[in-house]
Amino acid sequence: MNPEYVDLILQVAARDAGIARVLREICALDGAVRSTALDLVSAHLAGHARAKELRECVAALRRDDVARQIAQALASPG
Repeated sequence: MNPEYVDLILQVAARDAGIARVLREICALDGAVRSTALDLVSAHLAGHARAKELRECVAALRRDDVARQIAQALASPG
C-alpha cells in the first residue's frame, strides 16, 4: 500500500467531519466486522460514478495495517 494513498484518505477526512467520523468508526472495528461493514458500503456504492476509485479505497480499508493507521490518525483526543 502506497503511504501517499493513506495520506490522501486522511486529507479527505480532514475536509469532511462526516467522512472522518465514519472512517474512525469503521477502522476501529475488528477485521471480520470491518470487512462485513465494508461489504455493505461496497454494495451501496455499486452505481456511483466513481465506483472504481471508491472500490480501491474500500479495499485499502480492509487491510489491518491501513485501518490501524487511519484509526490512530483520526482518534478522538482524550
